Amino acid sequence: MTTEARTPIISDRIARKFRLGSGLVIFVFVTMHLANHSLGLISLRAADHAQHWFMAVWRNPVGTILLYGALIVHILLALRMLYKRRTLVMPAGEAFQIVTGLLVPVLLIDHIIGTRILHDIYGYQDSYRAIVHSLWITSPANGVRQTIVLIVVWIHGCIGIHFWLRYRSWYTAVAPLMLSFAIVLPVLALLGFAAMGRTVSHEAAQNDERGFAGGYYSDMRSYGESGSVPGRQMVSALWPYRAGFYGAFSASIIGLFAFRTHRKLRERQHQIAVRYASGEVVHAPRGFTVLEASRLGGIPHYSVCGGKGQCSTCRVQIIEGADNLPPPEALEQKTLNRIGATPDVRLACQLRPTGNISVVPLLTPMAESAIPVYSQTASPGREREIVVFFCDLRHFTTLTESRLPFDIVFLLNRYFAIVGRIIESNGGRMDKFIGDGAMALFGLRTTPQEANRQALKAAAEIIREIDKLGEELADELSVPLEIVVGLHTGLAVVGSMGYGNVKNVTAIGDTVNVASRLESVAKEFNRALVFSEPVANLSGVDITGIESREIAVRGRGEPLRVYILPKEEIGRFA
Repeated sequence: MTTEARTPIISDRIARKFRLGSGLVIFVFVTMHLANHSLGLISLRAADHAQHWFMAVWRNPVGTILLYGALIVHILLALRMLYKRRTLVMPAGEAFQIVTGLLVPVLLIDHIIGTRILHDIYGYQDSYRAIVHSLWITSPANGVRQTIVLIVVWIHGCIGIHFWLRYRSWYTAVAPLMLSFAIVLPVLALLGFAAMGRTVSHEAAQNDERGFAGGYYSDMRSYGESGSVPGRQMVSALWPYRAGFYGAFSASIIGLFAFRTHRKLRERQHQIAVRYASGEVVHAPRGFTVLEASRLGGIPHYSVCGGKGQCSTCRVQIIEGADNLPPPEALEQKTLNRIGATPDVRLACQLRPTGNISVVPLLTPMAESAIPVYSQTASPGREREIVVFFCDLRHFTTLTESRLPFDIVFLLNRYFAIVGRIIESNGGRMDKFIGDGAMALFGLRTTPQEANRQALKAAAEIIREIDKLGEELADELSVPLEIVVGLHTGLAVVGSMGYGNVKNVTAIGDTVNVASRLESVAKEFNRALVFSEPVANLSGVDITGIESREIAVRGRGEPLRVYILPKEEIGRFA
């Protein structure tokens, strides 16, 4: 029986939860540590005072076990993840996250020894004054090293938090605040450390203090009850601890790659072929996922969530070899159920075929997309709850029958300027202009409740401003200038669609179709605004006295209740 066929001691899903939980414990510790540093901007005394509370949380038995247990668990699970990966070919973002994670323990070892080991074994009281004196005056090179540690640990943690939260519906609304916090906190911490360094330097100059040369611990003169121990001797006394920590971590890395090499040599005897619709064939060891096989063969394959089975963008259709597929596990099945996948569709990042198969990636990246990963143009499709806004001018054909082309362009530009300005000022996003109509999206960066209120307010303001424009141009128009608006809210697929320079973020789905239908309903009933019952419920607006009807919508089995307003009543939403 091969290793892959055995029941794992710990499932991937449980391992991810433990890795996330341990990472969050470490992130909380680092956040408190940086906040403590930032108090150095007030004074060295303030930072020292806050450190007592910091130590009360983390220097008691429970806090110590929690912190160092989380650190050990996080490192071990990261090594486990690296072992389980069948190929180290991966996107740059994943590689950066892994490399920074492996750098963290290497960069932290000296700091842990210089604080906790000295405190627990030799009784050294690691006050901010002593630590800053060591890192700022005695060994500034180690001060630079600790600065790099702070930056690396913080970036690694922030990337992890982003990957964890990015598919939450509320994340886009708070992401700007979280980004600001992620930038400001380490900057304040480094400025606080620099301010404390200047303070300690000034005190040292006044007292004519001179530390021992020789490194990280060289200016610490006495420890415990045994009396005085010169700094050079202390470095020697701590050497076994440093050698033990560095040796254990180095042995872990060497062991990891030794086991990977052994597995690779063993698996060469048991390979499978993954055939793609484009004709490529990748021979991969049994136990590889289809996504890993794609990366091994250099075949472009979407995987927005990084192979965690959450986004479904890596999904493939099985053409041949269905008998060589294990049944989907709980995580894969949950995602497949969410997207309503047919039985022949599987997630490439979770599927480990036991024999030869033929597949078709259902979302194949285009060769054109050499675009920055986090740019708007490269935004992947996601299902989100949004408000879709459609508007259109009534009698536009009649308005343009006897007008010159530049008059039509002038009128449309005035109309589009009003619509675009009001949509954006109310938190919406212009999607597209279609002839004399326009489509906009609300809720990309806020809650569904707020998005519905914003959309109703924007509709009221646009109807009012178009009415004013009609009065201004009344002498030049053959019929009154009137606009109709349709609003509907619900789930839609939002992502970057199109080709080349005309690629843009837009939305598709039933919600878009219904909103477009409601705009047509507004024309049919000769009303300015029609919005659906879900819009009314989520926005919380007063619908007392508003005319309502049930309408049939193509593709829906049940009628949809809508609310219909003439322009005279639109002021209640402005």
